Amino acid sequence: MLMVVQLLLLLCVGSSVSEDLMTPTVNIIAELGKLKKMEEKIQTLQETLNTVLSENAALKSLVQDSQNKLESFLKENKAQKIAFSAGLLASGEGYTGPFKDDWKTLVYKKVFSNIGDAYDSNTGIFTAPVKGAYYFRFYAHSRSRINLGAGLFKNNVPQCSVFSFQPTRHSNASNGVVLTLEPGDQVHIKVWSNAQVYDDIDSLTSFSGFLIFPL
Repeated sequence: MLMVVQLLLLLCVGSSVSEDLMTPTVNIIAELGKLKKMEEKIQTLQETLNTVLSENAALKSLVQDSQNKLESFLKENKAQKIAFSAGLLASGEGYTGPFKDDWKTLVYKKVFSNIGDAYDSNTGIFTAPVKGAYYFRFYAHSRSRINLGAGLFKNNVPQCSVFSFQPTRHSNASNGVVLTLEPGDQVHIKVWSNAQVYDDIDSLTSFSGFLIFPL
């Protein structure tokens, strides 16, 4: 009888030990659950990061595009502000001409304004920076019996002129014209051959122009 009881006790103890070995403890299961939740959070954070990076790239592209458009607008707006005015002599007084061989370009040195930098005081030539309708006006003066004569040229083609035949005293003349210019077209004033113009500190001989509107 005692032996039977001992066998039963051994069986019970063996069964209990086997169950303990086969079944995870409660703490391990909890830790595994925590790891699973952490993995889910990491995955969610990764997805959020990818979304933010994608949106940031799109935003960066949008900002860059806006900056490019703004720079283009400012550049175009600046190019459309064009006006200049200049007198022939920077200082002193005197005659220019007459020249026997050919008409000679007048280089207006006394620059009153040159918005847009389209007029070159080294050459006397205005170069259109944008396509548009431009207005030009020039004045000429003489104080001798030599002919007064000057003309406005577009790309070396005469457009309009002023002339006074052997003036006895002071002689003044002016003319103006509206021209349609393409970018790079050039406008300048030439004194006629066998003619002259006079200028002094009062800028009696001058050249002006401005952009009326772009086309």
